[in-house]
Amino acid sequence: MTAISLGPSLARRETLARRIRLLVTATIAYNVIEAVAALTAGTIASSTALIGFGLDSVIEVSSAAAVAWQFSARDHAVREAREHTTLRIISVSFFVLAAYVAIDAVRALTGTGEAERSLPGIVLAALSLAVMPFLSAAQRRTGQELGSASAVADSKQTLLCTYLSAVLLAGLVLNATLGWSWADPIAALAIAALAVKEGRDAWQGKGCCAPATAPAAAAAPPNDDADACGCGPGCACCS
Repeated sequence: MTAISLGPSLARRETLARRIRLLVTATIAYNVIEAVAALTAGTIASSTALIGFGLDSVIEVSSAAAVAWQFSARDHAVREAREHTTLRIISVSFFVLAAYVAIDAVRALTGTGEAERSLPGIVLAALSLAVMPFLSAAQRRTGQELGSASAVADSKQTLLCTYLSAVLLAGLVLNATLGWSWADPIAALAIAALAVKEGRDAWQGKGCCAPATAPAAAAAPPNDDADACGCGPGCACCS
């Protein structure tokens, strides 16, 4: 007999909600500092890549703030009611990020100015590359257990920031050592395409295998084709 999960208990949901609030608070705090540092370093070095990275941090703050707003409600039903709006905000933030990164990459490729070497920028990109994967993974696991598509979508926004950190680091290092200023914008265009995909998935509410929370779910017949998350073929909540 296939075991049917009823999802986390009320006490567990509250624990997970508190964890998400802590994670988005940490994400917001880090990205505010990151934005100030990147914009300052980018202005000094005339680096469009660093300035773009700083603006990405601002966008990440807006995405995390939307999740913080959703989970600021103590009542689980209110949080669920805010899920749709939060997903829309996160989705738009993905599209804005994709548009800016693409435009910035094209400007860099057409040669609107040569950036100077930036050691602070390299240090900042390396630090973000070390920190962001842990924040993303923690929020993704918590969001999946809670069944929150918005928390999972925001974790993807943070993961995209990780990719941008890697691209920025590679671009800054290659520019500083070999003068390959074209490497960064080429990779950035690929990330812009990924951001569009993630934005579309967030708009459609994909990316989260929500556990069954209603008692009626226990009466449903087992689905032999369901995956490890309990989602069958064509399920709109899974990606």
